Parts: sequence; structure tokens; C-alpha cells
Amino acid sequence: MILTVNGGSSSIKFALYQTRNPLVKIMSGQVTRIGLPGVQLIFKQKEEQDTLSIKATDYLSAINHLMEWLDLKVDPKKIKAIGHRVVHGMEHTAPALITPALLADLKEIIPYDPDHLPNEIKLIEAFQKRHPKTRQYACFDTFFHQDMPTVAKLLPIPRRFGKHGVHKYGFHGISCQYLMNELEKIAGKKVAHGRVIIAHLGNGASLTAVYKGKSIDTSMGFTPAGGLPMSSRSGDLDPGVAWVMIIKEKLSPNQFNHLINHESGLLGISGTSGDMGDLLQQEDNDTKAADAVNHFCYQLKKWIGAYSAVLGGLDTLIFSGGIGENAPIIRSRICENMDFLGIELDKKLNNKNNDLISTATGKVTVRIIPTDEEWMIAKTVSEMTARK
Repeated sequence: MILTVNGGSSSIKFALYQTRNPLVKIMSGQVTRIGLPGVQLIFKQKEEQDTLSIKATDYLSAINHLMEWLDLKVDPKKIKAIGHRVVHGMEHTAPALITPALLADLKEIIPYDPDHLPNEIKLIEAFQKRHPKTRQYACFDTFFHQDMPTVAKLLPIPRRFGKHGVHKYGFHGISCQYLMNELEKIAGKKVAHGRVIIAHLGNGASLTAVYKGKSIDTSMGFTPAGGLPMSSRSGDLDPGVAWVMIIKEKLSPNQFNHLINHESGLLGISGTSGDMGDLLQQEDNDTKAADAVNHFCYQLKKWIGAYSAVLGGLDTLIFSGGIGENAPIIRSRICENMDFLGIELDKKLNNKNNDLISTATGKVTVRIIPTDEEWMIAKTVSEMTARK
């Protein structure tokens, strides 16, 4: 069996797979609200779904509760390998066996990704301590974008920063890999090798232009804070605005990082919430909430136009992620007046969250494909262990 672990800032997603061909999911779940009152462990096994309240005061105690619970549910000796989603590894992009050297490298670059790496490293070390003989693998969220053209990777700053690894990396790569695999299953290799835009829209949001199955460009940059406005991340920001923010509020580097990652985006514009569901409920009576929703849709429309130009046209548009899969009104607003590109939504199909939501006459096929990063991690680790 293969265990997959996906550590977020306040949650830990996990899944357990039987290593058959195809993979069989035995169990999945997540620990939520870490660092907040009412930490919960939610799990699904076959038809059974349950929610447990656990006492966890911080991330490490939540990890320990999860490991203890897993050991009660599954014989640890049957777990062949553990696969971790690692958001940023700088020059480490290809999936890799976690060794002391790799772990040391990840610790070295924590300052470049302080919002993800610390908790991901805690997960790795906790499982190492509890199950020292079990192999662990890192699946980097940047892998799918590693072969982007140089013109897309470059940042318009002095070249000397290149020695520090400063360039565009792109993220949500594990999701992109899964979605492209699914597109090929659904529509065939010819379609999957056409001109595709992936809109992964959740608390973190990104757009990726794909051609011949390869990432051509993507909105997130050196860190996941770049690109589109997100739940609480700013997205791309005028450097002059950053300078004024730092000067006016006398911000330290850590304070500035917190500001653009946890106080900005939809939360910053609305002043009340970064959750799209909340904002849609509030927008009729709250102009700032409406501004946040409109800004998000406007920026998505701009990026789709830009990436269609980069691709020389568009064949397939994929919506995924929590917002992309479940918010018909957001998809509708993004695609409104995009018929000049060939994007036309079928209103009824869109409102039903159908898997195919474009009209029969539209030149661009618009699809909703739920993503599954855990499955992609399990598949990658299964292939790597098979080669050993």
C-alpha cells in the first residue's frame, strides 16, 4: 500500500492506496482547522464516512494524532511507501526519494517558502521517526512546469539573482499532471496534445497554458503568491505598491510576507472574507464583497485572453479546484463575452456542474474536471517503487 500526505497551512489531506493496476483507493480524509478551535479528523473508508474531534494545539500534535489513528486503522508494515506533496524544492523538481541530503536542502530553502515547507518538513520528520524503515518520496508541485520555455521562466530583474535560483517555477503542477491525464482518458491524446488552458481555482488559484501536453506558461511565479488574486494572497503586485506598504507600515520581511500571503487577495479587497462562497452570499449587500468577486473574474478573463494569445488559439478550457468545480456563477462571469475566442457556455449544463459545459456550437470545449492530487502522488510513487 501507498500512503499519500498533502500538508497545508491549516490542514493535512491523506489517502491510502492499494498498489494494483489501476490503483485502488482504500481510505482518504483530512485533518482540518489546525491551529483553530475544533480540530477535526474527517475520513472516508469504502461507504463509511465519519468525523472525529481531536485535541491538537498545533501542527505537530495534529500530525501525531493522525499517525496514531492511522496505526490503529492500518498495519504500518503493509505501507510500502509514503508520498508527500512538497510545494517548493527550488532546483529540486523531479519526484525523489527523501534522503538526509534532500531534507537538508529543503530546510536550507525554508526562507523562500515559509508558508509551506516548515509543515511539510514536520510531516516528513514525524513519519521518519515513527516508521524509520518506510521509504518516503517527495513529489514537487513544480515538476510539471520544469520544461517551460526560457522566455516564460525569466523574471525582469538583474541576472545575478539567477545564482540564487530566482526565476518562475510555477505551482499546482501535481494537479495539472492529473488533469491532463484525465483529459486524455476522456477526450483522447489528440485533444490532450492540443491547446489547453487549466484554471485551477480554489483558495490558491492559477492558470496554466499547455500545448502538446507540456506547460508553456503558468500564472504562479517564483512563489505561489504570484499570478492571480487568491483567497488571501495578493497575486502579481506592482513593486512600487510593495515599497509603499513596507515604508508606511514599517514592515519587516516576515510581516510583509504575512501581509501578501494571509491578508491580501479577496480578503484584502473585501475586508471580511477570502472565501468565495461567503463573498457571493454578501455581494448584493456589500459593495466591497462584490468588488472582490468582480476583480477575481476580471483577472481570470484577462489571463485566459493572454494565454490564448501565447497558445495561438484555444481548444480546451478546464475548470478545476473548489471554485472551478462548484461555482457556476463564477465560471459564467469569467466566460461572459468570450465568444470571440470561441468560448460559449451552455447555461443549463453549467448550472448543473456538468462535466461538459460548453455549447455544441462553441469552438472551445469547456470542461469541469475534479482534480485529485493524492491519486497523482500515489501513481508517481508506485512507479518509482516499481523501479527499485
